[in-house]
Amino acid sequence: MTPFGGVRTAPRSTALTGVRADVRIVARADGRGGTALPVLDGSGPLAPRRTRGSGAEARVMVVGAMSGPLGGDRFTLSARVEEGARLRLGSAAATLALPGQAPGEARYDVRLDVADGAELHWLPEPLISAAGSDLRVTTRAELAAGARLTLREEQVLGRAGERPGLLTSRLTLRVAGHTVLDQELSCGPGAPAGWDGPAALAGHRAVGQLLVVRPEFAEDPPPARMLGECAAVLPLPGPAALVTALAPDALRLRRVLDEGWALLG
Repeated sequence: MTPFGGVRTAPRSTALTGVRADVRIVARADGRGGTALPVLDGSGPLAPRRTRGSGAEARVMVVGAMSGPLGGDRFTLSARVEEGARLRLGSAAATLALPGQAPGEARYDVRLDVADGAELHWLPEPLISAAGSDLRVTTRAELAAGARLTLREEQVLGRAGERPGLLTSRLTLRVAGHTVLDQELSCGPGAPAGWDGPAALAGHRAVGQLLVVRPEFAEDPPPARMLGECAAVLPLPGPAALVTALAPDALRLRRVLDEGWALLG
């Protein structure tokens, strides 16, 4: 498997240092009611591909050609959505974190920049932490005051019948220069004690969140509410709301997050 659904067929000549991959995307209003993509670049095993859009929205899928991220790999994705543009960004398949020959953790860094009057949907497929892997994911979103964002993260701890690897995930949201959310979760062997206890995952193997930023939430925030026993909608101190959920598997996790998305409009 690849990070986005392909197969690694070439030998890893960088076995001691890991693989580097970089994706850069810029979305810009085209002046005709649509969105252009003046920058759509990928290096290493990751490639962004434009797909059929809808109305003013451009759509891009990130496709991979090699397995990973493995130990020592460094993946980076950056997307900038300029004023008046709309972009929906996703991945072609689940990301599978695996152990590798290179020493140290793998890293996957996502950087999102959304301008005033622009909108971004970042909706990747789930990230699966396989046994023996060590992956650190960081997602940082910088939004202008009038920007709109929908961001979904889904993490599955281990494949069927398998123990998970070590997975550390940090999500940071800043709106108009102010930090609205900055949280980190670490799960699996080597994580701080209690990660699987009743105050954390409580035995569940799928964890996810949906972050929605809308300027109107600043004046009319959505109410806090539970979504069953293991999920909740929480307004944030800014124009944003967060849905957090636990589930026994990826399918049920997606259903709960979709329910929260529907409630937030």
